[in-house]
Amino acid sequence: MDIYQFDEALRKKGFLRIAGIDEAGRGPLAGPVVAAAVILKDGIRIEGLRDSKKVPEEERKILYYEIVRFSLDVGIGIVGHEEIDRLNILRATKLAMQIAVGNLSNPPDMLIIDAVSIPSVSIKQLSPIKGESKSASVAAASIVAKCVRDTIMMEYHQQYPNYNFEKHKGYPTREHLDMIRLYGPCPIHRKSFHRVMSLELPF
Repeated sequence: MDIYQFDEALRKKGFLRIAGIDEAGRGPLAGPVVAAAVILKDGIRIEGLRDSKKVPEEERKILYYEIVRFSLDVGIGIVGHEEIDRLNILRATKLAMQIAVGNLSNPPDMLIIDAVSIPSVSIKQLSPIKGESKSASVAAASIVAKCVRDTIMMEYHQQYPNYNFEKHKGYPTREHLDMIRLYGPCPIHRKSFHRVMSLELPF
């Protein structure tokens, strides 16, 4: 299916400012969850735009700049590890999405959100499963959120080089789990996550 058709069908129904929303960082054991809200220009098609999980890192960076260039508006929401521990990851994700929508310069008239809804936002919403594979706006948001979060994790790598965040970005790879066992959790690890605190840690 052409991912632009989903958005175009909504525009034909009168929704002219459609914001696609997606997040990066629900699964990692460390760092923030980042959400992006992207309103693409009508009639613009970005070559290669698709779900960020299917895009190699270097191509993702190129697409990121294309998305920013050809968007009417981009909003970012970031919720850090401490808030994730306080709220839980699902509520923190929805908060990041709410912040991203609030950071748009003008409110959209429709939100397309990957698989979840944001009850705290009164704008009309659609929540298609695997929305990043169905909607160009959501695919764009998935790439923006992923690139922003990767940049944050590269910065954390400079602060905590023992954990090699530049490679795994906080996801629970075998190497990452081994580093937690070896050094214990660092300040940006999510202490509420079972896979962080259930490991046999050093004394």
